[in-house]
Amino acid sequence: MKLGSTVRHMCGRYSVAISGSALVEDLGLDGTEPGFEWSPTYSVAPRTRAPVIRDRLVGEHRVREAFLPTWGLRPSWAKEKGPRPINARLETAASNGMFRSAFASARAGVLMTGYYEWQEAVEDGKKVKNPSYVYAPGDELLLAAGLLAFHRDGADEEWRTTFTIITRTGEDAAGEVHDRMPVFLSPAAWDTWLAPEKVAKDEASTLLDLLDVESRTVASTLQTRPVSRAVNNVRTLDRHDSGLIQSAT
Repeated sequence: MKLGSTVRHMCGRYSVAISGSALVEDLGLDGTEPGFEWSPTYSVAPRTRAPVIRDRLVGEHRVREAFLPTWGLRPSWAKEKGPRPINARLETAASNGMFRSAFASARAGVLMTGYYEWQEAVEDGKKVKNPSYVYAPGDELLLAAGLLAFHRDGADEEWRTTFTIITRTGEDAAGEVHDRMPVFLSPAAWDTWLAPEKVAKDEASTLLDLLDVESRTVASTLQTRPVSRAVNNVRTLDRHDSGLIQSAT
């Protein structure tokens, strides 16, 4: 096999290989949105729904809930056919007009058990994309920093929720296969990131510093392995097939 130069592509798929009921129990959640159901899934793609947690105030009490928004951020002011970014860069998440409002008042946690990255290579004169799977030791649950947005298409339509995942420069094992990676948080930082109170402009830098430090710490624990190219075609794969994350070697 002859390898050519590597070309970096943005992360666009991940796994949540745990049931909805297990998520609620393991995380000690206070509740879920009505009709919340989730089966172990090994390929979550953009424009599909996935488990996310958020904190909100109910009276004087702070509660943590799981729900299923759609991956790809669409603020209320965005056009229906406009861009729906699946990622927000840590470097500009608090200042970019697409994400600034969500960073201030609509922060969330995106649940994962791992994610995919691709490296382009040349085999027998043809370009191929080789997938790798990045995960935590013991396949522990990961929480990525996310942002929420809400929209509806008409006055009579229901509000719909979308989300994006904050990313940073690739570190350690993740940096071996891609130059960007999700911003992951350790459980000790969840309360700070998910706080339902609005973050003032002069407080944003402190929160960004937390994300930077936390994500570097979690990144140092991640591992990576090559997996089958079966994951490459989102239209033909079985997203509930655990074989998608199994080592290709």
